[in-house]
Amino acid sequence: MVDLKGQYKDIKEHVDSSIMNVIETTAFINGPDVHEFQKELEEYLGVKHVIPCANGTDALQIAMMALDLKPGDEVITADFTFAATVEVIALLRLTPVLVDVDPINFNIDIDAIKRAITPKTKAIVPVHLFGLVANMDEIMDIAKEHNLYVIEDNAQAIGADYTSKDGTKKKAGTIGHVASTSFFPSKNLGCYGDGGAIFTNDDALAHTIRGIVNHGMYVRYHHDVVGVNSRLDSIQAAVLRAKLPYLDTYNAARRNAARKYSLAFAEIENIITPTGFCDNTQSICDVCDCHVFHQYTLKVVGVDRDALVNHLTEKEIPCGVYYPIPLHLQKAYKDERYNEADFTVTNQLVKEVISLPMHTELDDEQIDFITKTVIDFIEK
Repeated sequence: MVDLKGQYKDIKEHVDSSIMNVIETTAFINGPDVHEFQKELEEYLGVKHVIPCANGTDALQIAMMALDLKPGDEVITADFTFAATVEVIALLRLTPVLVDVDPINFNIDIDAIKRAITPKTKAIVPVHLFGLVANMDEIMDIAKEHNLYVIEDNAQAIGADYTSKDGTKKKAGTIGHVASTSFFPSKNLGCYGDGGAIFTNDDALAHTIRGIVNHGMYVRYHHDVVGVNSRLDSIQAAVLRAKLPYLDTYNAARRNAARKYSLAFAEIENIITPTGFCDNTQSICDVCDCHVFHQYTLKVVGVDRDALVNHLTEKEIPCGVYYPIPLHLQKAYKDERYNEADFTVTNQLVKEVISLPMHTELDDEQIDFITKTVIDFIEK
C-alpha cells in the first residue's frame, strides 16, 4: 500500500546524516531538531503554534484536555473513521456522539451535525478523511452559532488546502480552534516511528498544551496543570525535517496517481471514484490542492467487494478496506442512543469501499496493472 523503502532511497543521504547528527550530539529528547521542525512546520502551515508530541492519538487527546471539557460533555464526530477519534473522547469520560457522513466525499455530514446538537454539546471533531478537507465553512458557522469548539482531526490530510467561501485559502488543520495530526510512517508526512503534533492560532491554548505534553510543567518540577508524557523524540523530528521540504511534491505525486486511476476507471459504471470537495462532482479537481489522497478509495457498486479484495490479494496487489465496521457498531462504542436509520450512508460505505495502493513511488506500469486487474474482475 505504501512504498516507504522507495521513498527513503531518494532522500537517503539527507535522512541518514540527520539521524547521525542526533546520535552524535546525543540530544535525544527535546533537542534542536524538535524545535527547528516545530518552526518549519509553523511556517509551512501558516499557523502560529505547532506543539509536537508522541503520536496522533495523543495529539487529539491533548487538544481535548486543553479545552477543559468536563465528563459528560458531548463531542460530535463522524461514524466512518478510525477508532482513535472516538477513543480519546471516551478515555476522557466525555460522551461521543457519532453521526453519519456525506455519501460523496465521506466526510462528516453537515445536516447530521445540526440534528445531533443538544445543550450538552461542547465540541465538533471533523475528520479530514482520506486526505480531503471537510466542509469547514459550514462547521465553523455551526460552532459559532452554538458556541462550540472545533477540533480538526488532520491525521490524513496534512498539506491539503481549503478554500473558504470568501476566497481565502488555508491549510487543513489551521481553521478550527485546534487541530491534531499524526506522523505515523504511512502518512503523507511520516516519520520512522510514532509522532504527532497539535496546531492552534490561540496563544493561551498553545501555552496550556505545551504544559500538558510535558507532565504539566512549564518550570521543572512545578506542575501547573494535569499533564501527560508525550514528546516527539529528536530522531523522529530529524526525519520529519528531512521530509517536510518534499511534502508538496509528495502530495502532487499522489494527486497525479489518483488522476491516472480515475481516468482508467472513468467508463466503468460499477466504480465511483473519489471526488474533490471544491466542485462536489465525481472528478478530481485540477485547479487546487484540495485533496492530498492519503488513501485512494473507490466505491464499488453491485460488486462483491470482499471477493474483489481476495482477487487482488491473489494477484499480489495490496488493498485495504477503510473501514469495515462502523464505530457505532464496535463493541467498545455501542450505545442504545443510536438508531440504525441515522447511519444509512456509513452502513452502505462499509460494504462498498476499497482502497488501492497510494504513495509517492507509484509508476504507470503499476497503475496499469492494478486498474486492469480491478476492471477484469468487475467485467468478467
